[in-house]
Amino acid sequence: MAKLRVSRDAGAARRATFMEPAQKITLGFAGAVALGTLLLMLPVSSAEGRWTGVVDALFTATSAVCVTGLTVVDTATHWSGFGQVVILLLIQLGGLGIMLFAALVGLLLARKMSVRARLVAGAETKTSGDGNTRRIGIGILQTSLAIEAVVALLLCLRFVFGYGYDLPKAIWYATFHAVSAFNNAGFALYSDNMMSFVADPWICLPLCLAIVLGGLGFPVLRQLRRELWVPLRWTMNTRIVLIMSGALLAAGTVFFTVVEWSNPATLGKLDPAARLLAGFFQSVQARTAGFNSVDISQLHDGTWLGLDVLMFIGGGPAGTAGGIKVTTFAVLFFIVWTELRGGTSVNIFGKRLSRAVHREAITVVVIAIGAIITVTLLILNITDVDLDLVLFEAVSAFGTVGLSAGITATLPDAAQLMLVLLMFLGRLGPLTLGSALALRERRIAYELPKERPAIG
Repeated sequence: MAKLRVSRDAGAARRATFMEPAQKITLGFAGAVALGTLLLMLPVSSAEGRWTGVVDALFTATSAVCVTGLTVVDTATHWSGFGQVVILLLIQLGGLGIMLFAALVGLLLARKMSVRARLVAGAETKTSGDGNTRRIGIGILQTSLAIEAVVALLLCLRFVFGYGYDLPKAIWYATFHAVSAFNNAGFALYSDNMMSFVADPWICLPLCLAIVLGGLGFPVLRQLRRELWVPLRWTMNTRIVLIMSGALLAAGTVFFTVVEWSNPATLGKLDPAARLLAGFFQSVQARTAGFNSVDISQLHDGTWLGLDVLMFIGGGPAGTAGGIKVTTFAVLFFIVWTELRGGTSVNIFGKRLSRAVHREAITVVVIAIGAIITVTLLILNITDVDLDLVLFEAVSAFGTVGLSAGITATLPDAAQLMLVLLMFLGRLGPLTLGSALALRERRIAYELPKERPAIG
């Protein structure tokens, strides 16, 4: 009896240890949203010196902390300088918080391994295998600030010499948009977002650079910094993220440019070079950033659907991007490919994929689809908005993208609160769920008889 009690106590302690990071990050983000809501409600945060409604403040705070970018009020005109600073800080906190937590999860996973497995993992990633939370956290902070500083400098120079901004204004605008871009937030200090710069590569390309780097994820950036010219040493995660990100960016650019080429309300009014730039820019934004250089509400229905797919997939894990992540999508693709070929195991880049990863990827995708469909149905039942528009907003919220067809501000409070929950779930759900699944593994001493139901 004593032995059984010790076993149960050990199991409970192990489960508590595994769940603690997810609980802490969820409570931490909820606390940040609550504090941000209170600050944004204050008259000092409003350009007119008035109290902001709780739903508007809550929506904006959640969108900033979850680095989404959806808005119900105009960021450029509704908020004062103080309010915009609050939004900027919430964006930075949200982006860095996700990355730090992802690094912590990776550390916990490493500690869960045996000494031999840790040494193997350390040899593969060129680390000690022991992990160091403080060192990882400092590395993430340094990488983030360095990228943001470089992009801010490029934008500042363009604002000063290209648009005649005075230096303080140029520094503020450059800093805000650099931080918003790297953290894949999509908040802008212009009422038309980035539409005024649709043909300006000196503005669009630095923003795209920050978005892509933030969306790759810190593990990839860390390995590229150390082993950029030694691709044979890259991990499976790095290879998948780079290949899938490149493929999706290229496919998104071609798709958006071709479909919208003759649309007079979007690309049709631009010269060919500007059309290509705008097509690439919007393909990058669909990877969960949310800036727009063309009017999203004027896109063709087919373009909305294509962007839905890109937003749902998102960017790389352990970064500032949202969505189900390109690694999850790649795992599902290779599972299907292996099944079609009649294979018995999924092999990626010369290595066999663990069956536990199969289950984790399928679970994340099914829950994501379920959440999006549920919110879409609920909003459809309380509004008269068309399905394609509601679905676009729901996918954008879950993927923490921020692209909008222009209906967010017109939705009733109940629908906006549903999007708030979807943003929160989309930002924290895949990561906390993924860590919980990876850390929750338990051994069963028996197996039931096999039986196959009819499929298809």
